[in-house]
Amino acid sequence: MNVPNSFRAQPDERGHFGDYGGRYVAETLMPLILDLEREYRAAKEDPAFARQFEELLRDYAGRPSPLYFAERLTDALRDGAPAGKGAQIWFKRDELNHTGSHKINNTIGQILLAIRMGKTRIIAETGAGSHGVATATVCARFDLPCVIYMGAKDIERQQPNVFRMKLLGAEVRPVTSGAQTLKDAMNEGLRDWVANVADTFYLIGTAAGPHPYPEMVRDFQSVIGREARAQMLDRIGRLPDLLVAAIGGGSNAIGLFHPFLDDPSVRMLGVEAAGEGLNKKHAASLSGGSPGVLHGNKTYLLQDDDGQIAEAHSISAGLDYPGIGPEHVWLKEQGRVDYTSATDREALDAFQLLARTEGILPALEPSHGLAAAARVARTMDRDAIILANLCGRGDKDMTTVADALGVAI
Repeated sequence: MNVPNSFRAQPDERGHFGDYGGRYVAETLMPLILDLEREYRAAKEDPAFARQFEELLRDYAGRPSPLYFAERLTDALRDGAPAGKGAQIWFKRDELNHTGSHKINNTIGQILLAIRMGKTRIIAETGAGSHGVATATVCARFDLPCVIYMGAKDIERQQPNVFRMKLLGAEVRPVTSGAQTLKDAMNEGLRDWVANVADTFYLIGTAAGPHPYPEMVRDFQSVIGREARAQMLDRIGRLPDLLVAAIGGGSNAIGLFHPFLDDPSVRMLGVEAAGEGLNKKHAASLSGGSPGVLHGNKTYLLQDDDGQIAEAHSISAGLDYPGIGPEHVWLKEQGRVDYTSATDREALDAFQLLARTEGILPALEPSHGLAAAARVARTMDRDAIILANLCGRGDKDMTTVADALGVAI
């Protein structure tokens, strides 16, 4: 294996991380994609852009988000663990951001870029609704019209977030094609973009899509890892032993992981959605997928032998996606990050465990990460530290959780 000098890699000039990524888009979009890359490179070198981004993260989003030692959860996981085992669980609490998830970090960055480019209309896709809410929020803040594409199935299971988007002034367009989930919403977003190139900015919510989106979203979300790294050193004087984050497309995970990639003492674990099981219905593209092209980038996808995209399944609308960001595939192939999965049942159990031990209701997305962290913690020494990204609040998932548990609300 050809190991790079740094795992904090930038994509090549064609937007590839190794064999993955790239720009597989309609000819109509290519000039806009190239303009977007040029503007993003210029914005990265502009102190005024950086200053405005940082000020909005602080004063509008409420950063830095807290670092929290989950003492009662740690004690609960140590019960029944082998003698001397049971790592400490710490959380990076991005669910305390304005809008209730990590998504606001990226939408602030991209809305500033859209304004810089002179775009007057914003579109976005959303699954769990968190990215849609964050997009609608920044569009309200900057007085820009906003269209959110959302699968009809996701609209049914994420009604609180749908209502929030509408209150914020966004138009929510139901998508009734395919499985009526995140993949199909992104398909419709791309169709809209092709038809409205001149005035429209597509605010993609995850670290996937055509280059430069995977790099750009990663950069905007890396505030998570930069803060966490500084907070750990300040609080305990050392870095964590293991980072854990849930992965659909992978924006919260790459945001946490990226600033630590060149720290050899820090292991990392990305957690996909195993749904009903990896031999049944799931959304674990790294575990059960193969290379292919979707939504403008080459990555690992759930697909059949003819290359037709298979339907993903997860109890979590935000992880219900048949692909993954290309940088994650590259990091897996380089051996820098490990990837595992958690089932719907495991995520539900983790959701309830955190609620009862710490008084925190996590979203179903980070509940998958917590389920994996709990498994691993019982195998690690007691002085070891696991830092998990709590990337979203569970308010939006109350109906889904209640239905799964057979509880009437």
